Amino acid sequence: MPGLQMSGALPRRKWRRKRETVSQAPFARGINFRTRHLMQDLRTLMPHSKADTKMDRKDKLFVINEVCEMKNCNKCIYFEAKKKQDLYMWLSNSPHGPSAKFLVQNIHTLAELKMTGNCLKGSRPLLSFDPVFDELPHYALLKELLIQIFSTPRYHPKSQPFVDHVFTFTILDNRIWFRNFQIIEEDAALIEIGPRFVLNLIKIFQGSFGGPTLYENPHYQSPNMHRRIIRSISAAKYKEKQQVKEVQKVRKKEPKTLVPHDPTADVFVTPAEEKPIEIQWVKPEPKVDLKARKKRIYKRQRKIKQKMDSGKTK
Repeated sequence: MPGLQMSGALPRRKWRRKRETVSQAPFARGINFRTRHLMQDLRTLMPHSKADTKMDRKDKLFVINEVCEMKNCNKCIYFEAKKKQDLYMWLSNSPHGPSAKFLVQNIHTLAELKMTGNCLKGSRPLLSFDPVFDELPHYALLKELLIQIFSTPRYHPKSQPFVDHVFTFTILDNRIWFRNFQIIEEDAALIEIGPRFVLNLIKIFQGSFGGPTLYENPHYQSPNMHRRIIRSISAAKYKEKQQVKEVQKVRKKEPKTLVPHDPTADVFVTPAEEKPIEIQWVKPEPKVDLKARKKRIYKRQRKIKQKMDSGKTK
C-alpha cells in the first residue's frame, strides 16, 4: 500500500537493548490540563516511551540531550508551553539531530472525544502518510523522523505482537493532521480512537534542539501575531462605529439650510373644492352619561327596598 509504513506481527525474540528504540517525552512547566492529558495519551499509545520530570524554564534545551543519554534514548518529544495557552512540540533525534519545532493546534484528547474505537494497549500501529510527504524534501525528512519516533521497535518487551490501529499523518493547509483509527477485522473499516491534533511546522534544525536552520515555514504565523490581527480588526470596527456617531452629531448641530421655493413645483397642483362653512346657532344637547344614570337608578331602588324592609320589621 503506498504511503503506509507497516509494523506487522512478529514472533517473540530475546530483547536487546538498543539506543535507537526508545522515545522520551519530557515537558516544561506552565502547561494546562489539555496538554497534560495529550502527553498521557501519547505515552499510552507508545509503549516504548520513557517519561522524565519537568524542566525549569531557565534551563536550556541542550540539557535534554544529556537527559536522553542518561535514559539511553535517541529520540525525544519535548512539549514547551508559553503563556499558558500556546503549546509547542519538539521532535528531535538526539544527540546529533535533526530536530523540528511545531505549533500544536486543535488538541482533542481521548477523554474528550469519547469515540467508539478501541485498541489493545501496547499493540503495534500502522503508520499511514500522505503522498505529499514524498514530493517535497522537508516533508520527506519529517516522515523519516515521525517513523522513527511513533513506530514501535521490534521485539520490545512492553509491546504486543498485534496490529489493530493505524496512525495517519495527513497534510492539509500546510499543516500535518494526526489521527488514530481502529482497524476492524471483519471488513477492515476504520473507527477513530483519538487523540487528534494538528502540527504547524515552524523550523527544521540540523542539530538537536538547535543548530543551523534547514527549513523555515513561510506560511507560519505566530499565535501572538494572529491574536494581534484579531484585536486590530475588532478595534477597526469600533473606530468605524465611533466615526459614524461623530458624523451624525455634527450633522445635527449644523443649521438647517432653507431651500427657496420653486415656482414650477406648483404647476400640476389642482386646487381642491372649497366646502361651505356651516355655523351652528343652536346649542347642542348635552350627552347623556349612561353610567351615572344607571348609578342613580340603582341608588334610588336600593333606598326604596331598605324602606320596605324596615316597614316589614315594624
